[in-house]
Amino acid sequence: LDLSGPILKGAFETLVAGADQHGGIERWIDALKLKSSMIQQALGKGHPADMPLETFKSICAFMASVRRRVAPYLEQPAWDGMVAALAELLDPDNDERSVDQRLADFCAHFPQDKKHRWVRDLAAEILHGLDPERYPLMCRWVWDRKANTGVIREIWFDDEVDNMTLDIPDGYDTYLELRQELSQFLSANGVFRDMVWYVDLLCAKVYGDYIAAQGGIYLRADFSAPGDPLEHTRRLLGLDGVRTGSGRTRLKAISGEAFVIEDENLLEQQN
Repeated sequence: LDLSGPILKGAFETLVAGADQHGGIERWIDALKLKSSMIQQALGKGHPADMPLETFKSICAFMASVRRRVAPYLEQPAWDGMVAALAELLDPDNDERSVDQRLADFCAHFPQDKKHRWVRDLAAEILHGLDPERYPLMCRWVWDRKANTGVIREIWFDDEVDNMTLDIPDGYDTYLELRQELSQFLSANGVFRDMVWYVDLLCAKVYGDYIAAQGGIYLRADFSAPGDPLEHTRRLLGLDGVRTGSGRTRLKAISGEAFVIEDENLLEQQN
């Protein structure tokens, strides 16, 4: 990947400076670890069929693009279909499939239209949360070849990138290569631990800057004008899932009613 060092350096510097205004970057790292542990507790043991629906709602609240569209699958009979898709995605007996095939098979359980593009993000978030070392963050905002948008495009080193269509596969190998190159950049800039989470934060900062520059066009229903430079970063990573000071989340049922998380320990850690 031909990435721009100056763009990365600028994004990293503003990430650190912005995080300092909210308790320091380590607090952000801890929040990402908490999100991962939630997914591991929900799906890392047992069968997806044993997972309570309320638990699934809790983790969806921390996935920005998923929570906007998932509501129909939080009720029967669609919930049974979601469980079946999750069971296939996480079936250890099918682990010989490539990661790309597992993602494709998961998406095949749902209609293949624009309203269900979030399904890919759901699978990507779950795999990343369950085993962040093995699975890099593979959401569409990191790279979407069909739409020619994502983090890779924003950090591509070419003066004509705005007029180019990047012929880069949006497959597992590409996301691994991106993480490797960003890890090398971060190491050169003094980061030596929690690399997986620093990469996620840097990616979200890069694309968050793009969203800000576009006036909040992407996911406009969820992204109002931010009051601080890391607002879009927080939302891309789902860290705004619970509204401050309450258990109300940004996940809504078909009726429009907001889902409420009643786990006080979770709320204390998130806030």
